[in-house]
Amino acid sequence: MLIPIKWLKEYVDIDDVDTRELADKLTMSGSHVDSIEKIDKGVEKVVVGKILEINSHPNADKLVITNIDIGEKTLQIVTGATNIKVNDYVPVAIVGAELPNGMKIKKSKLRGEVSRGMLCSASELGIREDLISKELKDGIYILNEEYPLGQDIREALGLRGEIIDFEITPNRSDCLSIIGMARETAATFSKKLNYPEIAIKNETGDIKNTIKNIEVENKDLCNRYYAKVIENVEIKPSPMWIKRKLIESNIRPINNIVDITNYVMLELGQPIHAFDLDKINGNDIIIRNAKENEKITTLDGVERKLSEDMLVIADNKNPIAIAGVMGGENTEVDENTKNILIESANFNGRNIRLTAKKIGLRTDASAKYEKDLDPNISDQACKRVCQLIEMIDSGNIIDGNFDIYSNKTEEFTIKLRPKKANEMLGVELSDEYMIDVLNSLELKSYKKEDHIEVKIPTFRSDINIETDLVEEVGRIYGFHNIKSEPLIGVLTKGVKSKKRKIEDTIKNSLTGMGLNEITTYSFISPKSYDKISLEKNSIKRKNVEIMNPLGDDYSVMRTTLISNTLDVLSRNYKYSVKKAWTYEIGNVFIPKDSDKMILPTENKTLTIGMYGKTDFFYLKGMLNNLFSILGIKDVEYIVEENNNSFHPGRCANIIYGDIDLGVIGEIHPDVLNNYGLKEKTYVSEINLDILSSITNLDKKYKELPKYPAITRDIALVVDEDILVKEIQDIIKQNSGDLVESINLFDIYKGNQIPENKKSVAYSIIYRAKDRTLKDEEVSQVHEKIVEKLINNLNASLRD
Repeated sequence: MLIPIKWLKEYVDIDDVDTRELADKLTMSGSHVDSIEKIDKGVEKVVVGKILEINSHPNADKLVITNIDIGEKTLQIVTGATNIKVNDYVPVAIVGAELPNGMKIKKSKLRGEVSRGMLCSASELGIREDLISKELKDGIYILNEEYPLGQDIREALGLRGEIIDFEITPNRSDCLSIIGMARETAATFSKKLNYPEIAIKNETGDIKNTIKNIEVENKDLCNRYYAKVIENVEIKPSPMWIKRKLIESNIRPINNIVDITNYVMLELGQPIHAFDLDKINGNDIIIRNAKENEKITTLDGVERKLSEDMLVIADNKNPIAIAGVMGGENTEVDENTKNILIESANFNGRNIRLTAKKIGLRTDASAKYEKDLDPNISDQACKRVCQLIEMIDSGNIIDGNFDIYSNKTEEFTIKLRPKKANEMLGVELSDEYMIDVLNSLELKSYKKEDHIEVKIPTFRSDINIETDLVEEVGRIYGFHNIKSEPLIGVLTKGVKSKKRKIEDTIKNSLTGMGLNEITTYSFISPKSYDKISLEKNSIKRKNVEIMNPLGDDYSVMRTTLISNTLDVLSRNYKYSVKKAWTYEIGNVFIPKDSDKMILPTENKTLTIGMYGKTDFFYLKGMLNNLFSILGIKDVEYIVEENNNSFHPGRCANIIYGDIDLGVIGEIHPDVLNNYGLKEKTYVSEINLDILSSITNLDKKYKELPKYPAITRDIALVVDEDILVKEIQDIIKQNSGDLVESINLFDIYKGNQIPENKKSVAYSIIYRAKDRTLKDEEVSQVHEKIVEKLINNLNASLRD
């Protein structure tokens, strides 16, 4: 919710409060501030000027020479603008001016003629183009009033000031307005809230002569429908003070009628819609459910198909608006409009949200209606629109109104026990202080016997029980002012579970190896499976669908973390990060059956992703190191050639006994291309639940060897497709208990090695636990190993 500070000050006196202080204190009282933005955005030395003369440029057909009066002097300015004329008031950037786009104005010559400044467009003043009205979008910004010449343009156009962006929680619909935030500000700073005086001075005629009847067929979806009629409307641009407030609130001015409805929506929080009365068929308006496949073209020019669960505003023939979302093009207010119907209604929030989602159209109005607004402000908002139309002399207000109010929302009373409140807050506040706080929030309160009677206004739908009132007192007092105290209760000793200890060990180990932990969303797009080339019949494509997703990109629960990891690596690569080593521990979600109401199985998963200064064996070495730390021995890597996510021949399943722990490999080039990665990337995904079940963190002492070791090297020439594991298995099977370790230190293909062959070299360390080995004893075992390697693998010793 964008709140211009100047607008806020119209309702609460905070001239002595700095914007930063205002933001900080409102945040502490429960209104979270997202950001603070300056309105002028760096406009310097731009003043109001009046065009005295416009003459042709002698040396350029597309340029003109103007004389501009800026009060203290007249400037000659050369421009190519085509929308200016003599006596126009315009923004003039004088020599030395600086504009938001970084442009600095200097004295210059254009085709031989001196130019001492520049005429500015709206966008050059930092006003967003999508917020500029049609008449101001092209060319120089022509001011619609006569301002003092030489006046700072920031003063003339109201470009001074700041805007606070508040994050409003869904339960606080009362804060979705300037008045709502003024109420919070008044309570926070102990100031008086000044409501706008809403009164219509002149009403003529009779509304019954314009609209015969308004009928609400579905009272569950439309609790209140309030309407008034305005005749002899003059469609014209709004006054600058209305335009500026709309622009500062991120709404584009359109015309005086539409602008006023938006103005009141921002001010009071009640969406308003204006219909061209002469375009309504018949004299009746019906609020009903749409007919199945009924169509309406909305104000954005899109034809939309409706369903029976949607609420529409209709005339005797067709829908003229989708209730609470957007009006129809068939009753749009345009430059020819003479009579209008002002609608101020209260619709069912859930139905509005579902309708907006189903038709793919979410508007400022629907966003407010979704929060279940107070139906008791409908009449005041409608009257405020009429008042403003009357104030700017844009129409005649017709006497009378239609007000269909089915289930009236009433105030109710809650008892607050001061003693209980103090116990819950851990402070000692007086009854009088609590009453003052509640009254400042317009929660009418008074002392009665041993408690406080609090009348809850209808705009505070979030307050239902005594605890809610305690929170109101606490937040205005300031939770930061409450001293932190330890919890009192039964003494317990908190300990980490085995799984948590294992996770901590894994995180510490991987961080120590140089990897960075990442955390990603559990929601992904179904398209992610295609990006990682997941097989069409893969069980991982059977996922849990989100019933109310934020969008297609977050519509299913992930069954693998590989796509998330590649997303992160891709983003870092695009940011020119030369080396990214990451890991994530997170859940994947496996549906149990077709029943959507049964919760899925959540499997904890570890995924490592790397590119830059790494290769397959580096990642494998990291995993071996991790397995060693976790007390897991004899892990094997079995070649996997049928995983489309990985490069064929550079992928392996990680096996422990008969258990499949996960996968490791180099990402397939096609998958890399899908993510825009041009570096070789390596990923491993491991089932952390299974890994935890075989982990043994108990460490046993092993004495240092007492007897010396003997090292023998061996270099073999074997077929290119012989796996390292096959060689190591033969060495282990024929070593008895004398081989302490086997270390592969070289693999070579090239000169002196036959085609389709490779050379592998091992260093084998022999050691006995109870004696010093003799050369003859080691030679006997070593020769046996060599013999088996030659016979079983058709290997030969390399010279």
